[in-house]
Amino acid sequence: MATENEQLLSRASTLPSNNYKRRRKPLNKTKSTPATAGLCRQGSFSREIGHAAAETYLITRLSFKLLSYLGLGYRWITRLLGLALYAMLLMPGFLQVAFYYFFSPLVRRSVVYGDQPRNRLDLYLPEDINRPKPVVAFVTGGAWIIGYKAWGSLLGKQLSEHDIIVACIDYRNFPQGTIGDMVEDVSQGISFVCNTIADYGGDPNRIYLMGQSAGAHISSCALMKQAIKESRGESVSWTTSQIKAYFGLSGGYNLPNLVDHFNNRGLYRSIFLSIMEGEESLRNFSPEIMVQDQSSKAAIPLLPHIILFHGTSDSSIPSDSSKTFVDTLCRVEAQAELILYDGKTHTDLFLQDPLRGGKDDLFDHIVAYIHANDKEALAKDAMAPPRRRLVPEILLKLARRISPF
Repeated sequence: MATENEQLLSRASTLPSNNYKRRRKPLNKTKSTPATAGLCRQGSFSREIGHAAAETYLITRLSFKLLSYLGLGYRWITRLLGLALYAMLLMPGFLQVAFYYFFSPLVRRSVVYGDQPRNRLDLYLPEDINRPKPVVAFVTGGAWIIGYKAWGSLLGKQLSEHDIIVACIDYRNFPQGTIGDMVEDVSQGISFVCNTIADYGGDPNRIYLMGQSAGAHISSCALMKQAIKESRGESVSWTTSQIKAYFGLSGGYNLPNLVDHFNNRGLYRSIFLSIMEGEESLRNFSPEIMVQDQSSKAAIPLLPHIILFHGTSDSSIPSDSSKTFVDTLCRVEAQAELILYDGKTHTDLFLQDPLRGGKDDLFDHIVAYIHANDKEALAKDAMAPPRRRLVPEILLKLARRISPF
């Protein structure tokens, strides 16, 4: 199955796409006539349609592969139907974000960062890069199964509007790969950002790492394992000192404590253990446990400031997952803090609230933290108009009620 999926991804990656690796200075400009300009626009539009078709084809095929692997149990069928209805209710916002994702010249899609099938990332650039901009390397969630870089397009759009470059890192999902492959992919994506983001107008001295849900787990594993490698003097392609801070949104950091919870939620124990490479590997991919290991003690001072965000009404991953991780980090003298949002669910913070427009506490906190020492950026943020609503309130409330997450 994995081989067939890799072949599918390889074929899809050969279709037209924006694979920008470096920003180069333009060569001598040539004058264009209205006819040639029209042909250029037509060719560009055709390429965008081709890329959209390739992405849709890829996701659809992988979804059916996944469904055949999981089987047609009652719980999975009801969750898939719930997911479909949830997506339909939020479709007014999704369509606007999708148009931006596929057609905005400020989005560099599918930049290659490695040699594996899903080693791609999307870059969201501010309109005006008159000086190096801060950067957020973002890892999307998806239950380690349906994660995809485009899921970060709403975050990328909104942060880039505040002069922050966003790199959404894609990675192999199960059954294409297991947790070790995911962590390896994300670490390689972070390395790419750290070493090349200056070519896109980013400030290599202001890079922040962020993950949501399963992406928070994977990115925190990558961060912790990198710190351990550095503390042991191993050769590395990026260092934790290059990361100014880590933002973890609605993540799970102690896998042994979550196995039964996930099983009751429909991510069955047998599947979850397959994703995590067996029960014996759960501790090796649990950041909360890793920081308590005496052999990793020298890695703790290398970790950046860690800020975890979680909604208290999150039923997908309980907020206690973030609380116990922060408590553990503080106990081993790492820099960590927890911000809880009363009554917020797993999707409120990442989807419903941003689609609602207006004031967004999580978004405002992240932007304020990134711009804390930049008076010009803070002044610009203060003058920014309120974020536009993308979905009517009644649809947001209905989507919240039937959300399968």
